[in-house]
Amino acid sequence: MIFQRGRYSGFLRPISYILDLTIIFLLAYYFFEDKLLYFQFGVFVLVGWIILSLKSNFYDIYRFTHVSKIMSLIGKQGIVFFLIVFSFFGFYNELDINAWQIVLYVLWVLLIISVIKFTIFFILKRYRSRFGGNSRKVVIIGLNKKTDQLRKFFDKNPEYGYRLKNTFDIKNGDENLDDCFKYITENDVDEIYSSIGQLSNKQLTMLIDFADNNLKVLKFLPDNKEIYSKKLDFDYYGVLPILSMRKIPIDEPFNQFIKRSFDIVLSVLVIVGVLSWLTPILALLITLESKGPVFFKQKRNGLDYKEFNCYKYRSMRPNPMADLHQISKNDPRVTKVGRIIRKTSIDELPQFINVLKGEMSVVGPRPHMVSHTHMYAERIDKFMVRHFIKPGITGLAQVSGYRGEVEDDNHIINRVKYDIFYLENWSLFLDVKIVFQTVYNALRGEEKAY
Repeated sequence: MIFQRGRYSGFLRPISYILDLTIIFLLAYYFFEDKLLYFQFGVFVLVGWIILSLKSNFYDIYRFTHVSKIMSLIGKQGIVFFLIVFSFFGFYNELDINAWQIVLYVLWVLLIISVIKFTIFFILKRYRSRFGGNSRKVVIIGLNKKTDQLRKFFDKNPEYGYRLKNTFDIKNGDENLDDCFKYITENDVDEIYSSIGQLSNKQLTMLIDFADNNLKVLKFLPDNKEIYSKKLDFDYYGVLPILSMRKIPIDEPFNQFIKRSFDIVLSVLVIVGVLSWLTPILALLITLESKGPVFFKQKRNGLDYKEFNCYKYRSMRPNPMADLHQISKNDPRVTKVGRIIRKTSIDELPQFINVLKGEMSVVGPRPHMVSHTHMYAERIDKFMVRHFIKPGITGLAQVSGYRGEVEDDNHIINRVKYDIFYLENWSLFLDVKIVFQTVYNALRGEEKAY
């Protein structure tokens, strides 16, 4: 089973932000003799530009984005940026600056930013076309007019970076589909494109389950058949409509900014306000009762199944089975101090360090031990979907009664259901609600907190 999926370059968007803001600040320099006013203008425009960009999706330009959409984004961004700049100079009306100077400033900013934006866009196209870089391996399942159109699109447009590895004609039932899955796994294919009309309901279910359980991006060429999903993402490749199987709200740049800001603020508050004084006290108590480290770290699987060290206050005596067997009720490995900190969930607080490092989020699917994750991935349908987002210190499943020891498959199946619901329906309000519910449950005491 392949557990990782390819990612687009994480550097392009930050570089674009830096270039655009540098242009804005450099061209504004000659307006200000007073350095303090220049600094105030910089902060004002910086905040305004970032918020505007996140709301307008100004930097959401992908390999299949049409030039007309880029021009539309630049136009919308330019209009609101014009208002932002004018509002600053309107507030500081004592500055003797001609209105036409401001207009020219905005126009020059937009012109240079547009040139850079289109330059990057077309350089990437040329890079994909001539050198084969920044590419995605894809397969097409089903043969009809729609899939033939898509095949021709991939073949005639190498600048988009889609490398068509194979096209499968589903004629021999489920066995033929199994051959597709084997090929996709062995060739590390990134994306699957399927014609719905070529598949039976059973085959559709098989394909969806395979994509979910192997972290493959699944996209459909729409027709009159029903698609079993509540959240669909709709894009155009040229003039051809493409539906993505699952839309994840946290993948949106503005939502990422909101969630990451929430994580950073809360983790800093806990680390500075709680861990700074609690750690020395617990360190003394833990080491007095049993020899060993204060912190317990364990490999867990996070975003895209990548492993990271998850931190906790040590609540057990050091033992060789810590990474293999989960805790059970009245577990003899747990120390006296450990029982107290586990009962109140204090042992989980060091995971705010993981949150600050960006390995976890405050709210998300709880990460499991690596050995257990492998086991559940093989046994539990759609278990791997949880790894499309960062794991959390707490989650919707935990506040809904599914925390602690996994007693049977039904328990983990329900966890997965709650985790997928959270993934597809995320909101900041839901995160805040889960955090408050977690604190309330910890103060009240939970039956499975052992």
